[in-house]
Amino acid sequence: MERTVPSTESEEIELYLRTYYSLLRSTAEVRIRTMEEAHAGMKSLLHPGARQPQPDMSAFIYSLLRLPKCILYTQLVVMGQSSEVFARGGFSDVMDWQEVYATARRRRCYFDGKHTLACLIASGSDIDDLIPLLTAFQIEWNKLHLLLDRFPSKILLEDITKNPRSYDELNRLLEIPSDDIDRLYAIWGDEFGGNLARIAAVSMNLRVQLLSGSLSEYRRATHNWWDQIEEIAPDITQRPVYFVSSNPHSLVNLLSGSTMRLTDELIHYIQRPGNAGLSNEWNDIQAERVSSSRENFLYYVLKKYLQSSPGQVQAGLQQSEEQGVGIVRIPSLRSFDVEAQVIDLSRLNPEYFDRRLRSKVDPDHLATSRALILNIDYPLGLSAYNILSEVAEHVGSIAGVYVMGKAASLNAVVGDVMIPGVVHDEHSQNTYLFQNCFSAAAVAPFMVYGVVLDNQKALTVKGTFLQTTRYMDVFYREGYTDIEMEAGPYLSAVYEMFRPTRHPVNEIVNLYGLPFDMGILHYASDTPLNKGRNLGAGSLSYYGMDATYAATLAIAERIFLNL
Repeated sequence: MERTVPSTESEEIELYLRTYYSLLRSTAEVRIRTMEEAHAGMKSLLHPGARQPQPDMSAFIYSLLRLPKCILYTQLVVMGQSSEVFARGGFSDVMDWQEVYATARRRRCYFDGKHTLACLIASGSDIDDLIPLLTAFQIEWNKLHLLLDRFPSKILLEDITKNPRSYDELNRLLEIPSDDIDRLYAIWGDEFGGNLARIAAVSMNLRVQLLSGSLSEYRRATHNWWDQIEEIAPDITQRPVYFVSSNPHSLVNLLSGSTMRLTDELIHYIQRPGNAGLSNEWNDIQAERVSSSRENFLYYVLKKYLQSSPGQVQAGLQQSEEQGVGIVRIPSLRSFDVEAQVIDLSRLNPEYFDRRLRSKVDPDHLATSRALILNIDYPLGLSAYNILSEVAEHVGSIAGVYVMGKAASLNAVVGDVMIPGVVHDEHSQNTYLFQNCFSAAAVAPFMVYGVVLDNQKALTVKGTFLQTTRYMDVFYREGYTDIEMEAGPYLSAVYEMFRPTRHPVNEIVNLYGLPFDMGILHYASDTPLNKGRNLGAGSLSYYGMDATYAATLAIAERIFLNL
């Protein structure tokens, strides 16, 4: 079919991609510094100050939050798809290393306690994410290193939070807004001075090694992930399945009733010293001084409570309660970090449902349903294609595919929900046209703060750094306002679920007439063109919770209507 989408080839982005993929073909370690010029020349929307001598603190903090804390001590980053791949590469004991996590990126990583970080990757999208993160981090680290090396005293630097005059000297020396230093302090806390002292003392010279880049290893890793699900829930291969890509908490919270049964404990928790912000918000909700959802607030508190000392016991009890109503959690232990839940609809108790759902379900239809929900923690980029393809090959049948995830928006504000009917995928270069089963009317009744925009056009990008202002402007002029990373790969898998051939390349693809339900919902997490703040940057205003649960409620209601 003739294309109507503008040419999106960016020579700078393509050069960067060719540079690091050609370097990573080497069996030897590759230095990140060999990629710095191509990275800076790309003029990334997330790293506009790459070539400037002044630190680009936004890029540094963005990278810092998406890399494990041990990156400050790392010299070598090794990437592989499985423990077998690491063993063949000479890292046989990698699974015995300390498992480490990033604040804002879900990726299974292990640190040897010295200088080597091992990262399990699920697809090429992990490479397109990791390499720019590491490169931006190193560029900005070394800028800070040169400036901090001039600081009068390393001892004063380590104790900087105790000395206001030293703090003022730091502001003057770095020539960056004090707000940026405050953001860094908020992330590092008591480690702030020590980490600055380390940056001052050591220049960064990271090395990376890709142990295997073959498609077969990505498929094998996905198959290992699926084997664990089939082992724990074997009847999934014989029953109809509603596939949901969302997160590991919202759908379970709506259906299990655990949160509501813990209400007294949660209220007691927020009234403890140190939780004044939560307590004040709860009082405002109870007094109807704010419009926030009582249920959404308790779901938010539950996550914090279960991570606290008094909540540790309840975490085990909660899983036992969930299993009692047919909800089985399946952590990913053998491969990449994508948790799953298998939910047996016939075992659910409608009396435990979130009050906003109880009127949406027929208890008799629910009790006699053979269907299961397979809910997964949304994956990154191309791994979405691998996962849905694997699921479609092995389950009894697919009754529906529902995708919920974060996106950057070029026209909405943080916390709004976007519903696309067109998706242009930068991986396949296809433009997918499909009938989204969701409309604004399906989501808006559950929203308090944001708005719902349907009939949108989404752009699936290869990586968050792999965008430029010019690149975004081209698409914005063509009406693409919803920027994310998974919809395109999911739709490529959907094509292969009802057509007899592999998905095409560089075509306009009509997906109307699917034999199962299909819906995609995105909630805006940032607004890159106008430098809008990210979700989580503000206080407990529930912009993120509001959109997340509104979308999840719409998905649950859709499933119940189809029983």
